[in-house]
Amino acid sequence: MPLTNSAGPTPLLGEAALTRARLDRLPTTRYIWKLVLLLSLGGCFEFYDLFLMTYIGPGLIRGGFFTATSASFFGFTGLAAFVSATFAGLFIGTIVFGFAADRFGRRTIFTYSLLWYTAGSIVMALQTTTEGILIWRVITGIGIGVELVTIDTYIAELMPKEIRGRAFAVNQMVQFTAIPVVAFISWLLVARSPFGVDGWRWVVLLGSFGAIFVWFIRRAIPESPRWLIARGRIAEAERTVAMMEARVAAECGAGLPPVPLEAVAEESLAARAKFVEIFRPPYLRRTLMLMVFHFAQTVGYYGFASWVPTLLIAAGIRTTASLQYSFIIAISAPLGPLLIRGIADKFERKWQIVWSAVCIGAFGLLFAAQRRPAWLILLGVMLTCSNNWLSVAFHAYQAELFPTPVRAQGVGFVYSWSRFSAIFTSLMIGFFLYRFGVGGVFAFIAASMLVIVLAIGIFGPRTRGLALEAISR
Repeated sequence: MPLTNSAGPTPLLGEAALTRARLDRLPTTRYIWKLVLLLSLGGCFEFYDLFLMTYIGPGLIRGGFFTATSASFFGFTGLAAFVSATFAGLFIGTIVFGFAADRFGRRTIFTYSLLWYTAGSIVMALQTTTEGILIWRVITGIGIGVELVTIDTYIAELMPKEIRGRAFAVNQMVQFTAIPVVAFISWLLVARSPFGVDGWRWVVLLGSFGAIFVWFIRRAIPESPRWLIARGRIAEAERTVAMMEARVAAECGAGLPPVPLEAVAEESLAARAKFVEIFRPPYLRRTLMLMVFHFAQTVGYYGFASWVPTLLIAAGIRTTASLQYSFIIAISAPLGPLLIRGIADKFERKWQIVWSAVCIGAFGLLFAAQRRPAWLILLGVMLTCSNNWLSVAFHAYQAELFPTPVRAQGVGFVYSWSRFSAIFTSLMIGFFLYRFGVGGVFAFIAASMLVIVLAIGIFGPRTRGLALEAISR
């Protein structure tokens, strides 16, 4: 029922706004963190597949499918073509199918995009030609792109406002555990051919077993009440929130805190708002800012993460040792989100993005100047932690800046610019490595981090501790 403020005459507040406010004031209990964990486990399979391109590269080169460097910018015989194919699929998934989670629901798309990825990975592992590998890598990337956008919007909408940052830190920490797993498996298998089958094929197939778990994960996660409200399903949203309140109250052993009336905010857009709204004030400025950010962040993030073994080989480390060092560096992947969890909601996310970009640029330039294994590993760990700090901050930030009716489409559109950038970034990294060596690669990365510092530092709005509806308005 609508609320009124007994302290004075205020407009009636709708049941939809009250339902959202009830969700925001939930205490953090085991049930809340269980939802984050289950969504994150779904994302683990995507991260495994996304980062396997880093570690199976030497195997693809050894098998004669690709070469280590690209002699020309648009050379598709180099390993850069495989990386670019991945991001071409991610680009299509985010920009073309970003609407799916807004149209059909977070829960449905979370499920079916994971099944899509699984099927695509299995078929890719069976290919015997360079062309076949590239085509199925694009198809697999589409499923990954849709899934990652859906998880971001899902977590932002389910979590109480006071822990959104921590929720994304835990989400990223869990998902990043897939990186040392795929690095370790690649270290064991890529240089070998168990049962006469190339090791890189085993790495791909082992990551495709996500479909076994998806139905169990799906059944334990409710649909986003905010999405239900945006689709006009108010009664269903109320039942979902009531169920969540009952679970939280049972774990607390006490009554829930009251809903403060000042926290009850109406959505800024109509439930059936169109995608074009992200190009109108106040969202236009946010959209343009995030487009620039994503175009630049890919250079730093995937310019290192996707090329670790290859960069180490270029620095004079032999192939087997490069995979071993890459595994050691990959172990640190969950550390960034784990360390940042304590401050994720204590500082504005825009400044976390800025300072993580500064760290990436600085550590990258130092990495390029090293040849000693100990320093390469240490600086690789620092780069990885900085990259993952950036990832935690921007995944939370971009999901906060758009309203519920077009949140997945907005996130998908701006995120697609990182995928679009990565198509060319991979080719550029390969070209810079061929022409200018490791130093040229990291100079390129440092320049891209400067673009992030300026774009987010100057134009980014604040979001810390605010309800999604308040940020939307």
